[in-house]
Amino acid sequence: MLLERYHRGGDRSARDQLVERFLPLARGLAMRYRASSESQEDLFQVASLGLVKALDRFDPDRGATFQAFAVPTILGELKRHFRDRVLPLHLPRGMKERALDLSRAGDQLTAELDRAPTLAEIAGRAQVSEEEALEALQAVEASRTISLDVPVSGEDGEAPPAAETVGRADPRLEAIDEQLDVREVLGVLDDRERSCLRLRFVEDMTQEEIGVEVGVSQVHVSRILRRALEKLRSQAVAHGLEHAA
Repeated sequence: MLLERYHRGGDRSARDQLVERFLPLARGLAMRYRASSESQEDLFQVASLGLVKALDRFDPDRGATFQAFAVPTILGELKRHFRDRVLPLHLPRGMKERALDLSRAGDQLTAELDRAPTLAEIAGRAQVSEEEALEALQAVEASRTISLDVPVSGEDGEAPPAAETVGRADPRLEAIDEQLDVREVLGVLDDRERSCLRLRFVEDMTQEEIGVEVGVSQVHVSRILRRALEKLRSQAVAHGLEHAA
């Protein structure tokens, strides 16, 4: 196995083969940010760096699959790139430093908990109050800007400047009420059910891989997924979202 050859034998050729094998994964994750002002090539380079870091840090003895380990590592590298390179410059110094601390804390907790941390957990790790954390995060979000001359991705592959898209009707507005209903529907799931659904349908992991991640058998994962989907179907009907059922 290539991973064992590299980690236990230091085989550099195995490492090169692994990088080549998983480059499509890195490129796919980089493409999630293609609508940003960063070039796709720069994003791919950042994601590739994250892939190399994941290979160097991965421990085959822990039982998790490499892809399950690599995805959050690569995404963390991309987020750090935006945090360090694209973070707004017009915030007060103290607010900006607090936002950076919170971002680092969020990345660390995500890796440790294998889920998105709560505001309270992030604030606790950064040693600030929840109010201070919320203020800093909201300030960063509110101050993010993009030049109207920056090209944005188009459905036909063309990239018109952002100025040409300002003022157009957003068809997603029509779905706001339905999205709010969906959030209420998802509220019936517990943390494990939401985690299993995310790993299966967002991260595209197999039931066996999910079992390793959450510490249960494949059969138990199957039951969790079936129960979660039944809950969602029942709640969807109750909220008038029959087509979602």
